[in-house]
Amino acid sequence: MARRDSVMKKPKDARGALKRLVRYLGPFLAVIGVVFVLCVASNLLALYGPKLAGLAINEAAAGKGKVDFAKVWYYAKRMLACYVASSLLSIGISVSMMTVSKRIANRMRADVFAKLMKLPVGFFDRNQAGDIISRVSYDIDVISTCLATDITAILTSLVTVIGSFVMMVVISPLLALTMLITVPAAIVYTAKMRKITQPRYVKRSKSYGTMNGFVEEMFSGQKTIAAYAYGDQVNGKFDGINETAANAFYDAEYYGCTMGPTVGAINNTGLGLIAVFGSVLFMSGKITLGNISSFVLYSRKFSGPINEIANIVNELFSALAAAERVFGLLDEPEESADAEGAHELTDVRGEVDLSHVAFGYEAGKTILHDLSLHADAGKLVAIVGPTGAGKTTIINLLMRFYDADAGHIAIDGHDIYECTRKSVRGAYAMVLQDTWVFSGTIFDNIAYGKEGATMDEVVAAAKAARIHGFIMKQPKGYQTVLSEDGGNISKGQKQLLTIARAMLYNAPMLILDEATSNVDTETEREIQRAMRELMKDRTCFVIAHRLSTIKNADWILVLDHGDVVEQGTHGSLLEQKGFYHRLYVSQFE
Repeated sequence: MARRDSVMKKPKDARGALKRLVRYLGPFLAVIGVVFVLCVASNLLALYGPKLAGLAINEAAAGKGKVDFAKVWYYAKRMLACYVASSLLSIGISVSMMTVSKRIANRMRADVFAKLMKLPVGFFDRNQAGDIISRVSYDIDVISTCLATDITAILTSLVTVIGSFVMMVVISPLLALTMLITVPAAIVYTAKMRKITQPRYVKRSKSYGTMNGFVEEMFSGQKTIAAYAYGDQVNGKFDGINETAANAFYDAEYYGCTMGPTVGAINNTGLGLIAVFGSVLFMSGKITLGNISSFVLYSRKFSGPINEIANIVNELFSALAAAERVFGLLDEPEESADAEGAHELTDVRGEVDLSHVAFGYEAGKTILHDLSLHADAGKLVAIVGPTGAGKTTIINLLMRFYDADAGHIAIDGHDIYECTRKSVRGAYAMVLQDTWVFSGTIFDNIAYGKEGATMDEVVAAAKAARIHGFIMKQPKGYQTVLSEDGGNISKGQKQLLTIARAMLYNAPMLILDEATSNVDTETEREIQRAMRELMKDRTCFVIAHRLSTIKNADWILVLDHGDVVEQGTHGSLLEQKGFYHRLYVSQFE
């Protein structure tokens, strides 16, 4: 019954990533087609400029007394008009592509976020939040920037290169042969550099994800860092990670930034060849001065895009590296589908059975070995044991955050693997030690799990959780807005809010993972009484470290190293003078 999720792997298929990026362009092919037409028009206008410049120079070079300034001015005005019109079209092209890239980035982020909502809990256990955020923000920004600028640049460069070469051949086929020396050299060099730079851009994106993950982790634990005066050590660790990221950035950019100048040097060599051979042709009367000037301008237009393409290729490598990381996330296996014919779990009484369950988060590292447990409907079952005994793992299996490697789990006699995962999870309300509240009103936070909850229902839940009095002291009562992660209320108050949320959810079963760990003793007693009243006729699983809080549990399961070593009531376990007794006594010594 192995149902393990694979660790995220970094794909190496840049060509495949490019194909998938092209698919994202599919809905915008019409816009891109118009952009292509505008690119052709813009570049043809720009390419006509050097021709007009050559004609103007030929008129000016006609000799003293023969210069027709009216024609020179005529050609100059037409050249200016061509360049202005070309620039206006280029602005329209850029705006259109920015709009396309914005929509693609929006769609890609929506796809990534939707994917994250479908991934199993194990994925988030294994991957740093900062690295995931880096993929959603930084990597998609890199892709978006590439789409906004590089596609236009490629289209423009292709039209310019082809048009310039045609015009050079028309002016002088012999002189155009000089391009056959420099162009292949530039292409060979660019292809060689691609193999060097591509893996470096992948490494750069990965190192940035690692750095973001570390920063996010440190920010979330800032108070602990300050309390333990651990700032210098954290700075030291960050310096190492930052240095690695900076070196990865430098390594990628070092080779990337050499591409443009090197290709430029190759193209300038071509310009020198044009000057030499052009002079020979001019002296032999096979080309005019104006045509040489036009040819030089066209050669610059021809070599310029080649130089720019080298830089574009550099940016494409970076975008493809980012795309590989994004598509790597999109290719992550989703939570396994419900079994064929799975049925909804309805009218839950709350009788739970675990039979010979074995599980480990990693292959070969079993945490639960042969766990069996029976919980009668409406009973309070406590799970205790030292750290690492497998307490939280049982909860993960009950909620189907993970699926067992062996054995069976049943609710009311129904194998949970034959029920829909949503209905299994919907049978439980859950309150964790790590509280979570979101930016929104107190009302919204309590009503989070119950769509359409009324104010009376929310107030009743808050009163049961002993948080109503605190809420009414706030400026806007239940409409008071909490900051992100509840930063403007105490940890204990956040705990009470999440307990109120679970009460309102009113599921037939409840899971509490040290749910009262952040409240004072008096409030804890009140909550326990309210919980006891609330959980009548409902099954409750409680993970407890403070054994004094579970004296009234109907059944206590004692775990050690993934095995049930003892089980019974509080009194019977103490009488056994065994493992539970030692745990209990140790908390009062």
